[in-house]
Amino acid sequence: MTKKEFRLSDWKTESGDLCGEERRPRGDESFSELCDAVARRFQKEWEAAEKRENLLELQKKAIMGYEEEKGYFLARIRSFLKESGISYIDYPDWYSSPEEAVYHELWGLAGMAEWFSDEWSESSSAKIIGDRVYFMRSGRMIKRPQTISKERRSQLVRALLLNSPKEKTGRDYYEVYMPGGTRVTAFRNGIVKDGEDVIIFRRYVVKRFNFEEQAMRGSIDLPMIDRFKEMVKRGVSVAFVGEIRSGKTTFLSTWQSYEDPEIEGVLIETDPEIPIHEIMPDAPIVQIVADGERMENIVKNLMRSDAQYFCFGEARDGIALNTALRIAERGGRRMKMTFHITNPFDFPFDVANEIAFVYGGSVAHHALRAASAFEYILHFGTGKNLAEKKLLGIYHMEADKAEGKIRIECECLYDAESESWIYSGEKLKTKEYTIYGLESKR
Repeated sequence: MTKKEFRLSDWKTESGDLCGEERRPRGDESFSELCDAVARRFQKEWEAAEKRENLLELQKKAIMGYEEEKGYFLARIRSFLKESGISYIDYPDWYSSPEEAVYHELWGLAGMAEWFSDEWSESSSAKIIGDRVYFMRSGRMIKRPQTISKERRSQLVRALLLNSPKEKTGRDYYEVYMPGGTRVTAFRNGIVKDGEDVIIFRRYVVKRFNFEEQAMRGSIDLPMIDRFKEMVKRGVSVAFVGEIRSGKTTFLSTWQSYEDPEIEGVLIETDPEIPIHEIMPDAPIVQIVADGERMENIVKNLMRSDAQYFCFGEARDGIALNTALRIAERGGRRMKMTFHITNPFDFPFDVANEIAFVYGGSVAHHALRAASAFEYILHFGTGKNLAEKKLLGIYHMEADKAEGKIRIECECLYDAESESWIYSGEKLKTKEYTIYGLESKR
């Protein structure tokens, strides 16, 4: 383990004075011994405190990552170092300071703390697999030198669950959100290899949700910017599709940022992933977190709401997809939705299959419903560098229910060979489907 040397003489006290090494200089403490000593000190203070419930709440918020409460712990650790006259201590170099190192080892994010530093701010995901730690950079997972023990991983999961009191401990799977919006997914116990529990961290790396930022990052072509702004203004309904980690939700959030902030909207998500009130702080948008039966039960209320548009953060199953189509069939415009698919030409049929699996009925009928609900499909993926998110294609879709026909036309395509977007030529395909056996044809 690479370590940094800490000398107390390099440390400033809260008053700004340097601490001299005349304060009982010692250099024989190991980092683990220091952590143990700090833990004992805190425990002693807590046991002597009159209002222990206040301290427990402070500890809870510090563990969850709230800066003010975390700052309290860091200040107390500093004071302990000063009072103990520790002249220097070696600590792991993935921490920025000795007090940060002690805090994270005892109560914070352990070896994951480095991922939240400025150096890794462009990393969109990280993983703990067993005791190993990986951070994503340039589309690839890089193994880090630090490890996290099984006991510390269990402690980390318990700490993260403090922010989601509805989640029960002892389960095999968890999905929670940290205060800053990072999504944490944990697979544990019986569903992973013994001792190889997995914790996955994912976050937005795009801080400015506008089309210019997307173009600067190479996700879209510059000429698309004005066209997209006009499409938002016109109120087209759009499905953002593609594989996992292809940038669908980020682009939906960007698209949403151009909506008229004075019209009413509803954002429906299975998890509170989109920071809608940061993107549009003054807009009258209702954010609903629901899935499965809960979503099905609120459909009637949604229909009666005053919302002028609906936005589905991620349609994962037939219930969510059917809800979106029902809203569209009652005149809903400006619909936005993300959906996991591979081939955009299959969009209406993939949607139909999910709905038919839950509710039954004709796949052909549901496919026509889907094609009628959305005017455009924007397909996302990655470039040669797996970290680069790319708009792979723009597809216009229309349906003729009376004739049982669906037409999907590719209007723009990303060409991986030339690493550019093409707007005409043989590579732009159009597919037409004629569907028989519909009730409307009988």
